[in-house]
Amino acid sequence: MNSRKRVLKTINREIPDRPPIFATLTPQVAKKLSDHHNLPYEEPLDSMLSTRISHMGLLTHLGNDCVGIAGCAPDSFPTKELDDGILLNEWGMKFVDQGIYYEFYEYPLARATSVEDIKSYNFPDPYAEGRFDEAQKAIDKYGKTHAIVADLETAFFETAWYLVGLEKLLMDMALGEEYIDTLFDKVMEVNVPVGKKLIEMGADILWAGDDFGSQKQMLIAPEMWRHYFKPRIREMIQEFKSVNSDIKIAWHSCGSIIPIIPDFIEIGLDILNPIQPLAAQMEPNFLKDNFGQDLVFFGGIDIQDLLPHGTPEQIKAEVKRRNDILGKNGGYIIAPAHNIQDDVSVENIMAFFDTAKNYPNV
Repeated sequence: MNSRKRVLKTINREIPDRPPIFATLTPQVAKKLSDHHNLPYEEPLDSMLSTRISHMGLLTHLGNDCVGIAGCAPDSFPTKELDDGILLNEWGMKFVDQGIYYEFYEYPLARATSVEDIKSYNFPDPYAEGRFDEAQKAIDKYGKTHAIVADLETAFFETAWYLVGLEKLLMDMALGEEYIDTLFDKVMEVNVPVGKKLIEMGADILWAGDDFGSQKQMLIAPEMWRHYFKPRIREMIQEFKSVNSDIKIAWHSCGSIIPIIPDFIEIGLDILNPIQPLAAQMEPNFLKDNFGQDLVFFGGIDIQDLLPHGTPEQIKAEVKRRNDILGKNGGYIIAPAHNIQDDVSVENIMAFFDTAKNYPNV
């Protein structure tokens, strides 16, 4: 069974020979793994979340069954390095290099207070020339052998706070500021067409997302989530499935989000990611027993403690345990719960891949 068939069986609730794998890496990890395997290092691609679509040659070599694609920066506005070393992207966001990740330096709409402030802002063109060139290259190379996952993380909540700042956005949501709805809708006017285009190009899974949970609980009260987010996510899912009724929709939300999982099921979600292992109440038995009839699970391997601090034997045991629970009767894409970070040894990374590749479904 090749990788593509393995993933398609899983997302259609059939039982594959083993759980499909979709891990992602920070650039530092990709470099040390490339060196370890004597493979050329591939520079990250320029998208909003480049880690989700980069290093695919290395990752398919290691065992990934999925390949990520996304809308990248267009030819007319590649991400620029300014004289002071600050990066500027097409959204007007500025970032500073903090060693492992680029962190936010300036929010372009930090002083927005009105609907007019939002409407007068120059938002990106979803169809700008060059945006889908890298996605097409990946589809041409991997489309017959691997499942294609279109990445649309930061669907609208996170993109919105990247524009105005998280504290301001949450405060203004709580206060019911009028511009919030316009901001969310304007972001969706960019991101939803990008997702639809990637589906038209041949994606098998549309992986959208915004983080709604912290380690212990929801970041946002469920009632507020249902007011601002549920109807918009419902609309997104409907839009995506209007392009291809067979497309499977995955949603990424870190943290503890138990109260809203039934809402996601109600509005048509197919796949839940990343099943953050150390977040409150996100235990695999509970999730499988309560939601496994409706959702495929994607993720579930701890990057906070297990991968950086565990032994290879502990990692092997946890990979098997997670698959036995979440993969029972199918419905599990095994993956670390976020990008593998630079605090994880090559030995531990290979323990994950080798076990996942060689642990058959029963």
